[in-house]
Amino acid sequence: ILFLQIVHILNMTSAKIVSFLLHPEESLHSLQIRIEFETGISTGNQELLLETGICLDPRKPASQCVIDGVRGWDSYMVYLFDKSKTVYDGPFASRSLSDCVNYIVQDSKIQLPVPQLRKVWAEAVHYVIGLKEDYSRLFQGQRAAMLSLLRYNANLIKMKNNMVSASQQLKAKLEFFHQSIHLDLERYSDQMTYGISSEKMLKAWKEMEEKASQCAQAEDIGYLDEQIMALHTEIVELQKSPYARRQGEVMESLEQRAIDLYKQLKTRPPDHAYSDSTDMVKIIVQTVQSQDRVLKELFGHLSKLLGCKQKIIDLLPKIEEALNNIKEADNSVMQMQGKRQREIWHLLKIACTQSSSRSLVSSSLEGTSSPASTPAATWLPQSSSGNVPHPLSSMATAEDGENFVHVIEENLSYLELFSSILQEVRQEQNSGMMVS
Repeated sequence: ILFLQIVHILNMTSAKIVSFLLHPEESLHSLQIRIEFETGISTGNQELLLETGICLDPRKPASQCVIDGVRGWDSYMVYLFDKSKTVYDGPFASRSLSDCVNYIVQDSKIQLPVPQLRKVWAEAVHYVIGLKEDYSRLFQGQRAAMLSLLRYNANLIKMKNNMVSASQQLKAKLEFFHQSIHLDLERYSDQMTYGISSEKMLKAWKEMEEKASQCAQAEDIGYLDEQIMALHTEIVELQKSPYARRQGEVMESLEQRAIDLYKQLKTRPPDHAYSDSTDMVKIIVQTVQSQDRVLKELFGHLSKLLGCKQKIIDLLPKIEEALNNIKEADNSVMQMQGKRQREIWHLLKIACTQSSSRSLVSSSLEGTSSPASTPAATWLPQSSSGNVPHPLSSMATAEDGENFVHVIEENLSYLELFSSILQEVRQEQNSGMMVS
């Protein structure tokens, strides 16, 4: 018997407890099928929460419902919620009275012998304690729902922060992209009259600018931010609500009064004395009324909790979609930025190639025309009369022979200079460098 695993499940939609004996290595899905048979809540709509607000893991066995050890195993609860409902119609009817207790409630002034009255009052005290425990279990279920809501809210805040951060990064990149492309278009317009022009590229840049303006729509998350902030405020108010705290002080006080009254009855001698049950019936009625009031407040508060939780569930896919849109817009902006930079470098390559070609042609022309266009008079020394004697025009004298040798030496030096210039031009043409 001690090794048996029994799970107690409190159905929050009906305030009733259902218990199951777990089979060895039984899966959670198998347990949920049994729960569906007992409660009518489909497996898809079942939400099973532990006292800490943690939802049971479908990948683990059903034994996760049972705590380790002996202490408290018979009172440990798993709380069942119906995900298809956000409004719970409590308070529910109180537990039924036993025949003996119902007898004195119907006529509290009836006189009964003390020995018999002890038995009836013992059942009455048990009934009052049961009402208080019923409320305590339901309050623990509400608390589990609150803890689960806070877990969902923490996940919502994390996703919201990621969304805001991604939106701010996209906004910064868009501002940088707009400023960059405006500067590029301005500089392109300044140089296109005397430099390089491409209508296809200019059209592509303007299309990029329009597409970047469309990407700016992805950074607009104000409507989601407002909904999240409003929901966060609502959750904080629910946490501060007095109905979020235990309201069973009156019932606990009535429970103690019933116990004290029963103890007083036990001290009376069991002779032929008779007594009525007026005081005990008053306590029973007050406890039932108190339970009705606190349960009404509890289920009203629980419905608000579940409503907030459903709002979070509805918001999560919207935030996920907004994050995906921001990431797509971010990738698009970065791709456009990279494409434009590659085009700018391509333009620079074309400009360098054209400038190199023009410079090489100009240098080649200058290097080849200088020696050829130089007049022969500059190459040959002039005589005192200003006439330049041709070295072969007359017979050579000694002085003429010396002048002739001098002219030949000068011509050879010019030829060597011209040859070195041509060699340098050819080397620069082969290397593809511009000639300064």
